Amino acid sequence: MPPSPTAGARGFPSVPRASVPAVSAEQMREVDRLAVERLGLLLIQMMENAGSRLAELVLRRFGPVSVTVLCGRGGNGGGGLVAARHLVTRGVRVRVTLAEDPSRLGDVPRHQLSILERMDVPIDAEPTEAGLVLDALIGYALRGDPRERAAGLIRWANDQGAPVCSLDLPSGLDATTGRAGDPCVRASTTLTLALPKVGLAAAPHLVGELYLADISIPPALYAELGVRIGPIFSMGPILRLV
Repeated sequence: MPPSPTAGARGFPSVPRASVPAVSAEQMREVDRLAVERLGLLLIQMMENAGSRLAELVLRRFGPVSVTVLCGRGGNGGGGLVAARHLVTRGVRVRVTLAEDPSRLGDVPRHQLSILERMDVPIDAEPTEAGLVLDALIGYALRGDPRERAAGLIRWANDQGAPVCSLDLPSGLDATTGRAGDPCVRASTTLTLALPKVGLAAAPHLVGELYLADISIPPALYAELGVRIGPIFSMGPILRLV
């Protein structure tokens, strides 16, 4: 049975964190693989779900007038680009800064970027101040400390007076061990995807308020990995974990 909800921030259902199992980076990689190979889910579908949920959380939790989106080259960055599109269509002033040259983006994130370019969303070489910073730089695949451009953008985000909202986990945080890299984003809010990552519990001071988003992976798939959950998203596609 799903956990009993309570009223959460901005109307999102709240559930006890202990009632939702957490997964390691290795388990999440296997979940993603099975979702594609076994179920036929496409990366672009899961990315769209992640980005649209992130935009909804940002709008309801912060209600920003302006947002700077920091994007890496992989799926996490692609989710940030999707969120940027949804925020623009909802009337938010959005500017995007990439951690990599566009030519180094994966195929699906590059497609998301091309949509923003056709929408004339500013893609800046350097980030600019905004009412909210959206961190979509590095996901659960991080190994070691952030480097080069990503590290510089993390330090920039931490130096801002604006709140920071991270996608999946704060960039620089190890998804399995909870080790904070040098540097690591200090988020006000984190929207983790599918299931919480084990490492999030070790760094509440970096994670901030924690939310969980449905990206359409069914419980039966987790069961194949020995992770048993009920229909936790029956209460809604975004949950507050408390």
